Amino acid sequence: MALPWRSRRSSLVKNKPVKRISGVEVSIPTHFRCPISLDLMKDPVTASTGITYDRASIEAWLDMGNATCPVTNRELKQEDLIPNHSIRKMIQDWCVANRSNGIERIPTPKIPVTKAQVTDIVSEIAAASRRRDRALCGQLVAKVRSSVREGERNRRCFESNGTGRSLAAAFGAFAGVSSVDGSVTRVLEEILAALTTLLPLDEEAASHVGSPESLTCLVSILKHGDLVARLNAAVVVKELLACGGARADGMADTAGLVEALVKLIKEPVLPQITKASLVAVFYLINYSERTASRVVGMGLVPVLIETLVDAEKSMCEKALAVLDALVGCAGGREQAYGHALTTPVLVKKMFRVSDTATEFVVSTLWKLCRGEEEEGDEGEGRGRCLREAQQAGAFHKLLLLLQTNKFSI
Repeated sequence: MALPWRSRRSSLVKNKPVKRISGVEVSIPTHFRCPISLDLMKDPVTASTGITYDRASIEAWLDMGNATCPVTNRELKQEDLIPNHSIRKMIQDWCVANRSNGIERIPTPKIPVTKAQVTDIVSEIAAASRRRDRALCGQLVAKVRSSVREGERNRRCFESNGTGRSLAAAFGAFAGVSSVDGSVTRVLEEILAALTTLLPLDEEAASHVGSPESLTCLVSILKHGDLVARLNAAVVVKELLACGGARADGMADTAGLVEALVKLIKEPVLPQITKASLVAVFYLINYSERTASRVVGMGLVPVLIETLVDAEKSMCEKALAVLDALVGCAGGREQAYGHALTTPVLVKKMFRVSDTATEFVVSTLWKLCRGEEEEGDEGEGRGRCLREAQQAGAFHKLLLLLQTNKFSI
């Protein structure tokens, strides 16, 4: 008995056209369409069940946790998918034959990297780094980057076969070279670029990149590298800090690290670098009150307030998170009280950015306004902050927040 949904799918397959810009319709042959997407297959692969799918569609199906063939319902694994070159060539010939009808020829897909190939590359990187062979290691790392850029499937294959650990170990090995010259710096930057495509780092990889020698090299790249290198270094530092608090304490003591990150925020060169640096600083100051006081002493609070004036959503959220953490210490509050834009900008950002940003605003205002009864400069600053908040309409907005039941104060 024919199932209703299969009958419907069959009718869709028979009737689905490709439309040309001029309005002429061209029917795609049924055997050129993917049974999942019903679109023309660009990279046909045949499963062990005998059904041919477009690679992107069937891999997405399997990535969702499905373990059976959508058509036959028989067991199916990703490694069972075999490129169907015959159908791919037929599709390309059909595209060429229908070029006058507005059909573009599908490109020949690149063959995905295999587990065996990845294992060989990982072993070669490890051997080259042990010998401190900069040229060979650089070539192998470039090969990793090139393959990863070809698609998510390749990226997952490298990620699941220990490439991140191998790259991190190579970074640690070259960072430990007694005299770091230009050629060593170049290979370190190449490794960083490849490493950022395989995040997150596991504990073993983090231990290599988080070694004292590696951190010293990261600081040097943050200070002196080109834009791409500094971005990659900031992203890796952020990732290291996300791995755990114990490592963060040691990283904060690395000579020049905190200063380099703060400088990238105070003197922005690229929005992505600023954002990565903000997140890294956020981790550092949340793990250590001493580090928060150091950052305040570097004059970051006024910079954050001025950044908030016209920052886009993502930048605004990150700047607010760091500001909220910094006003948790007396020095941070003192600098906030001394800036004329602090309260007006904070109140303005409520409701205008995101729920996350509004939470940080409320938390920051609370820290700035509570305890007015204290005497001295801080008590005066709190009183002024309360008056400015009232004038800016903060309490009306807080009432609205309470009514939405999204926040608890």
